[in-house]
Amino acid sequence: MTMNCEQRVVVTGLGIVSSVGTGVSKFWDSLVAGRSGISAITKFDASDLRCRIAGEIDDLDIDRFLHPKEAKRLDKFCHYAMAATHEAVADAGISTDHCDPDRIAVLVGSGIGGIGTLEDQARVLRERGPAKSSPLMVPMMIADMASGYISIAFGYKGPNLCVVTACASGAHAIGEAMWLIRRGDADVVISGGAESCLTRLGVNGFCAMRALSERNHEPERASRPFDAERDGFVPSEGAGILVLESMQHARARGAEIHAEIIGYGASGDAFHITAPDPAGDGACRAIKAAMQQAHLNPEDLGYINAHGTSTPLNDKLETMAIKRVLGAHAYQVPVSSTKSMTGHTLGAAGGLESTAAILPFRHGAIPPTINYENPDPECDLDCVPNTARTVNINTSMNINLGFGGHNAVLIFRKV
Repeated sequence: MTMNCEQRVVVTGLGIVSSVGTGVSKFWDSLVAGRSGISAITKFDASDLRCRIAGEIDDLDIDRFLHPKEAKRLDKFCHYAMAATHEAVADAGISTDHCDPDRIAVLVGSGIGGIGTLEDQARVLRERGPAKSSPLMVPMMIADMASGYISIAFGYKGPNLCVVTACASGAHAIGEAMWLIRRGDADVVISGGAESCLTRLGVNGFCAMRALSERNHEPERASRPFDAERDGFVPSEGAGILVLESMQHARARGAEIHAEIIGYGASGDAFHITAPDPAGDGACRAIKAAMQQAHLNPEDLGYINAHGTSTPLNDKLETMAIKRVLGAHAYQVPVSSTKSMTGHTLGAAGGLESTAAILPFRHGAIPPTINYENPDPECDLDCVPNTARTVNINTSMNINLGFGGHNAVLIFRKV
């Protein structure tokens, strides 16, 4: 088929696994209530680590979505992806009975993939020797297996891809999924991100970088984006899956539409493997590109779900980038970080936070940035402090930025 850059792409399904609740309804209720999902780590002994807190998943019954035998063959990040996909597909009403499986694609990102499997199998090799190593280690570990297994389980035979761009993976996956549809390569794309990074190796790796909060004595107050006393992000896990469709396909089957994707911007900092560009230039270019594609002026933007990691550098430079692009109107746009509640889900963030940017269209509210107690003069935007805000908006933006200088920005519109 020929490319149609004017092809409208809409979101018809949403699925969530998060530390504040599994399922879109629980996720949203927690966000608007300002409820934190951060607590002391229970999955492993973290007593000697600098950061001993995280956003763990504690309400997922994976047996609802996978046979126990199959569950053992998949890493946790695939469990989360499968659970979120089941919800999103049911929400969208997608079925191969009335949708061509050859025209249903899967594009799910992950920043790290199966680090739990890698850590476990390294231990087996060291302690028990090569003969005891699992023949499934590689397929369980590789980041593309979320996309691969979703395709297998649901029978989706369209393009099957994975995006790995650190904390921007989920957002890039959604943006590139939009282009799969506009190119004419698919009618439907299952997209988003999944992550399960809460292992001793994974958390200590971020500790060694001094990237994590050390506010271990008060976990629920540790993730504090844009606050002057922020000291690092809080690692978390989960999945956010969206079903994308061409508008024509969705309307032909009478699907309910949550939102339209009207803009996608991607850029590279070309600066440093972990630190953002000190001028915020990469984020600026991604925001500008998304707004140009969406044909939006600054005053047209209703809400920004910021990357807002709660690290000293990110929040300052993200604020700078928003102000550079939006100018004076930057102070009129509500900008909140739901990571204050969920923690940082790394490659899953784009799926979770795009969902948080879409749900205000239906519910007429914007989730807050909790733990905002000490204003930082370098983060002087309207951060929707501590309490959700009732508001009627028609457009929203989600920003995700990743190690390696990967920047992704998505813009959604109410339909």
